[in-house]
Amino acid sequence: MTVDPNSIDLPTFMTEHLARAEPDLLRTMLSTFVQALMSAEADAICGAGYGERSPERTNSRNGYRTRDFDTRTGTMEVAIPKLREGSYFPDWLLERRRRAERALTTVVATCYLLGVSTRRMEKLVETLGITRLSKSQVSVMAKELDAHVEDFRTRPLDAGPYTFLAADALTMKVREGGRVVNTHVLVATGVNADGHREILGVDICSAESEAGWLTLFRGLNARGLSGVKLVTSDAHSGLVAAMTATLDGAAWQRCRTHYAANLMSATPKSSWGWVKAMLHSIYDQPDTKAVHAQFDRVIDTLDEKLPAVAEHLEEARADILAFTAFPKEIWRQIWSNNPNERLNREIRRRTDVVGIFPDRNSAIRLIGAVLAEQHDDWAEGRRYLGLDVLARSRIALINTNETTDQKEDLTPAALTA
Repeated sequence: MTVDPNSIDLPTFMTEHLARAEPDLLRTMLSTFVQALMSAEADAICGAGYGERSPERTNSRNGYRTRDFDTRTGTMEVAIPKLREGSYFPDWLLERRRRAERALTTVVATCYLLGVSTRRMEKLVETLGITRLSKSQVSVMAKELDAHVEDFRTRPLDAGPYTFLAADALTMKVREGGRVVNTHVLVATGVNADGHREILGVDICSAESEAGWLTLFRGLNARGLSGVKLVTSDAHSGLVAAMTATLDGAAWQRCRTHYAANLMSATPKSSWGWVKAMLHSIYDQPDTKAVHAQFDRVIDTLDEKLPAVAEHLEEARADILAFTAFPKEIWRQIWSNNPNERLNREIRRRTDVVGIFPDRNSAIRLIGAVLAEQHDDWAEGRRYLGLDVLARSRIALINTNETTDQKEDLTPAALTA
């Protein structure tokens, strides 16, 4: 049986450490005991001791992940055991998602102090363990969180080129001038040169307009955004216009999911089933040439039966097929805004408990904290896109542009010049 490296022989442990007379004895002892406790708890979840062969074992270890633990003896690094199935986290020692939970606490507290709390809000306060909060406490917490969120929102974007960018918006209810209004939170994400996703920017405005998106994109450019080759979004006219004005050389991919909804509204209800199947057949092709060939066949079929639908689809050809300029392996990641929709659901999950924000600052505080944590998770997780396919994406686009330029030169005027 393998001996757990975190098990403690207490008499031997004390004798050795006292004999060495280490200057950091208390810190070393605390670290050792913490590791032993976490190891014992992980063993209990696995159903067997570290390295032990047992028919009662239900899980096994899979290395460690490190986290900083602040104590009175200083900050020390603890190694949290990882499991092959599921996960283990020492809630009795460390806090999960500390920034977002503190942001949520300040939002709830602000609602409470402004007198806009409801019975639902009071239950939430009790759930969070908040009994009494003074204005000064809320102010101190908010100031610290606002500084973290502002640093995150204004950090330099120096991990480019950001070949792929996605943008989306969601609405939030905020109290302004004694009434409840809908505001729009604009979020942009991208894939950096290392293949990881990043939260590039977040802003809040009164309406999802060209002015709002211009402000966001210009801010991204000022912070160092570079190398954007494709932007995936819905067909909001203000977003597309702002992208065209600020992101030179970037193509636009109209989200296939949003476009399907647009096409459905232009299609007779009785025909949508087979029209939808034909639309999906375009995306199911094995390569770029086959995609465009199938698109032509679908247009020919629709032209005979539903000419208005055929015209709608033909007008969107360049926008919904922009993904074909890039390698097949990443089409699923770039032809729709579904990844950003999942991010929106995570934001909603954390903001729905608030309902109506007391002001815009509290909305940005909570949403910014949630996004900062998601950004950290992406940075620590596996690559979203491989380095090889990213390099080929940039080369493929260069080749496509050169081919287009050559075709433009072979016009009758150019040949007779």
